[in-house]
Amino acid sequence: MTSVLDLAPVVPVVVIEDAADAVPLARALVAGGLPAIEVTLRTPAALDAIRAIAAEVPEAVVGAGTVIAPDHVDAAVSAGARFLVSPGWTDLLLDAMRGSGEPFLPGVSTVSEVVALLERGVSEMKFFPAQAAGGTAYLKSLAGPLPQARFCPTGGISLSSAPGYLALPNVGCVGGTWMLPADALAAKDWARVQSLAAQTAALRD
Repeated sequence: MTSVLDLAPVVPVVVIEDAADAVPLARALVAGGLPAIEVTLRTPAALDAIRAIAAEVPEAVVGAGTVIAPDHVDAAVSAGARFLVSPGWTDLLLDAMRGSGEPFLPGVSTVSEVVALLERGVSEMKFFPAQAAGGTAYLKSLAGPLPQARFCPTGGISLSSAPGYLALPNVGCVGGTWMLPADALAAKDWARVQSLAAQTAALRD
């Protein structure tokens, strides 16, 4: 794998509170047609969740999100993460992600951040928080002066707004949580998650 942006049109952004949920959740997403799964490093269970998915759901491509420090990079890759996503970046974090050997998406929300990454040889980025930072209109305005930059917008995107993002020439995929409603996760309703994942995967058509 060389690009996170080409894994799937939609990458579920997952917050896992209980590592025991990781495998059935990942299986439901994969069965619904969403094999790329971003597990955010926001909970104590996150690394164990990544480890379990990597070991038990080989059809999934599991990555780590909310990577904000070099030690996050090392821990996530050691756990089995196959891609890395950050909400923002610094030179130190960028060096660590690049040094991991895994594909990564550093987060940006301004033109200057995009230009700074292009200057450093990075052309694939996360646009976050997408809706709050200007949404499709903002990304469309970047395509003219910065056509070499490609994005995975994440933050506030829904099933209804995702197609607008995916239609843009500089968007490779979007990240979202709408296929993971809190009540379904609390009830461990994996069939519902699979159904919502299938509805989401249909966006590629």
